[in-house]
Amino acid sequence: MPKTLKKIVVILLIIIAAGALVYGCSAIAFEIVISQPSGEQAALSEWNLILVNNHYYIPKGYDVKLTELSNGQKVDERIYPDLQEMFDDMRAEGIYPFVREGFRTADEQKAILKEFISGHLDEGCNIFEAYDLTRKAAAAVGNSEHQLGIAVDINADIDKCEAWDVYNWLDANAYKYGFILRYPSDKTEITETIYEPWHYRYVGKEAAKEIYEEKLCLEEYISRKQS
Repeated sequence: MPKTLKKIVVILLIIIAAGALVYGCSAIAFEIVISQPSGEQAALSEWNLILVNNHYYIPKGYDVKLTELSNGQKVDERIYPDLQEMFDDMRAEGIYPFVREGFRTADEQKAILKEFISGHLDEGCNIFEAYDLTRKAAAAVGNSEHQLGIAVDINADIDKCEAWDVYNWLDANAYKYGFILRYPSDKTEITETIYEPWHYRYVGKEAAKEIYEEKLCLEEYISRKQS
């Protein structure tokens, strides 16, 4: 092989090796990034009022005992009685909800992040754009309320009712059972999360009533309590 051609081959091999190394390091770094919570550790206070968002992650030592629902989803056993009562009352009015998502493990949250990111990459976003878009719709591992076991995504049994039948009923009545619409459409700048008419968080009946009547989000309610 001529010396000039050898040099070209060596250079190409170096470029390929370097690219593989960079890609591998990037993949490892990315895996670490999506596995780490952001912000500060949330205060381990009243279990129903723990604030978890992009700035506060689940406190160390937090423990949850789960109750399994009929469809296999799980929730904190402490919210189950109020959740069941709410669903019973909805069904009595001809509205048929079910828990689409309840408690999630850290691994399940990570899998959701990867799925969102992959979707954005398929749409032509670069990795940074994909991650930024994903974080507006899905919390980082440790920053998701679903890992607390006291947040539920409630959808409709579409064979029996419409999705907005469920969402509208919840919006008007969920507070009576201790649940709040966690991410209202007019509070996105505060919650830093898109409007999710299906995502409800248990805070207890007293707090839920005040949040509903004062038109607050959880961040505002917690801030008011601390001032």
